[in-house]
Amino acid sequence: MQPLMTLKFKTGKVKSFMRIPLELVFWIAAFWFMAIAKPADHHEELHFTFCPLANLGMSWCPGCGLGRAITHFFHGNIRESIHYHWLGIPAVLIISYRIVTLGRYEWKKLKN
Repeated sequence: MQPLMTLKFKTGKVKSFMRIPLELVFWIAAFWFMAIAKPADHHEELHFTFCPLANLGMSWCPGCGLGRAITHFFHGNIRESIHYHWLGIPAVLIISYRIVTLGRYEWKKLKN
């Protein structure tokens, strides 16, 4: 008797799609969501945050503002990006390099 939770795919396209690394999907989705976000909608006191230090009531965190910096960078607001976090632009470059590296690796695996 087969387990209920197993999925069997018969087409090669679905199998190759399911082999895409979760990290690659995550980074592309994160960049896409930051690119479509409206930077003017971020208010200093009213915005939602995943930051555990901010949720504990601490006013300073080394990573706070990084997402807003990336969002401003994608909208062409370089000064605001640097104002929110000076590592925003280097983070975009490093994550972009990682996306390209993962994409190349998967493309080579797909070709072979």
